[in-house]
Amino acid sequence: MFRSFFNTLGFLVLLQTSCKEPSSNTNDKRVDNAHTDKVIKEQFIKANQQLMVKENDEMDYYAKSHKMPFQKTTSGIRFYVYKPSAKGDSIRDSMRVSINFEIKLLDGTLCYSSKTQGRRDFMIGHEDIESGIHKGLQYLKRGDKALLLIPSPLAHGLLGDFNKIPPQMPILCDIEVF
Repeated sequence: MFRSFFNTLGFLVLLQTSCKEPSSNTNDKRVDNAHTDKVIKEQFIKANQQLMVKENDEMDYYAKSHKMPFQKTTSGIRFYVYKPSAKGDSIRDSMRVSINFEIKLLDGTLCYSSKTQGRRDFMIGHEDIESGIHKGLQYLKRGDKALLLIPSPLAHGLLGDFNKIPPQMPILCDIEVF
């Protein structure tokens, strides 16, 4: 009998405390969480900005050390046409192109090549190829041979390609356009 009395009393106490409005302490925790979330977000933004500055410096250093007059686009891609086409068409969005390519890391490590994988045929802006290649090709003409320095967000981003290109790594593409 006493046991059921204490069980009932315990249940009533539990029911009463669970039906109360949240205390100001809970509201304080929400404010603290919002502040913490804001601080963390600001730290991620700052870290990302620092990584972008570092990556831009690396790409600028590559261009200077190799004495190549790369042109920088608004998207951060740098391109250098080392063998311009005499009469090729300018490449535009939705145009079908074919390319021979070598994709390397800035230290010269060869990752992929059309010599082993074959020529790539695709439609500009509409197929699963690095977005930096799509964007960079639009500065070229059919018949051009060019180098594209592509920043990591337009290459393989934060995670790399899970094969040969590491995370947050800009790439160098040596391209011949057909």
